[in-house]
Amino acid sequence: MSKKSGTFFDMQFITSCISTMLVLLLLGMVAFFVMTANNLSVYVRENIACSVVLSDDMKESEILVFQKKIEKEPFVRQTTYISKTQALKEQTEAMGTDPAEFLGYNPFTASIEIKLNSEYANTDSLRWIQEELMEDKHVMEVNYPEELMDSVNRNIRKISLLLLGVAALLTLVSFALINNTIRLGIYSQRFLIHTMKLVGAGWPFIRRPFMIRHVWIGILAASIADALLIGMAYFLIRYEPGLTDIITPTVMITVMGTVFVFGVAITSLCAYFSINKYLRMKVGELYNL
Repeated sequence: MSKKSGTFFDMQFITSCISTMLVLLLLGMVAFFVMTANNLSVYVRENIACSVVLSDDMKESEILVFQKKIEKEPFVRQTTYISKTQALKEQTEAMGTDPAEFLGYNPFTASIEIKLNSEYANTDSLRWIQEELMEDKHVMEVNYPEELMDSVNRNIRKISLLLLGVAALLTLVSFALINNTIRLGIYSQRFLIHTMKLVGAGWPFIRRPFMIRHVWIGILAASIADALLIGMAYFLIRYEPGLTDIITPTVMITVMGTVFVFGVAITSLCAYFSINKYLRMKVGELYNL
């Protein structure tokens, strides 16, 4: 039993596992950044606020009723009521002086700050949202950072396309690197495969030990890569706790699942096609490789 184990987990097995793990780790990191970039774009969009400025003749009780009404709208994620007193306090802290002291009155008006759901955080949606809110006679104006919104959406689109391109390219490169690693390993066993054919072994019987071996390489390599990715995510969250809104359990489960499935599938497929290549060859062709 120990002899069999020693043959199975030999140096070739270990080196194949390490090289496959490194490729899967790189692929997992790209998948991680693609997934977190999507969450980051949602987070940024949902934290860009627009301000609904209300008229002075609107009572606080009416404002609270209006706020409740706004919160029921599908485009609203969160609302915050900012009273005249609170607005004055915030501006006094920001400016370092109290405008009410030399004006003799509070120049600020009450407002409701709205944070939108990410799918509505674009200029087109904000225009009709503005029109809808302005239908209320107590709403004086609706302010939103149009240039910032456009800039954020443009940059998010560029980054998303770039990451998707990198992910597609890296997937092809990963396939090629893992395929070459497996082909080299099976190449060294080509005469053993031919010998098994000579003694009458069927193709499924010859393939079985090679397939089992490479499935295990995929499982171990993917498991190590997943463990390193979890460690990386833990380090980032420990360094910056606010990243929990971006590095979510769903992201990590998706990334780890992708790495594991890709690792097992690619090693199995590459082993299957490489073995079949040598099974079809005649002895003379084996010497010419």
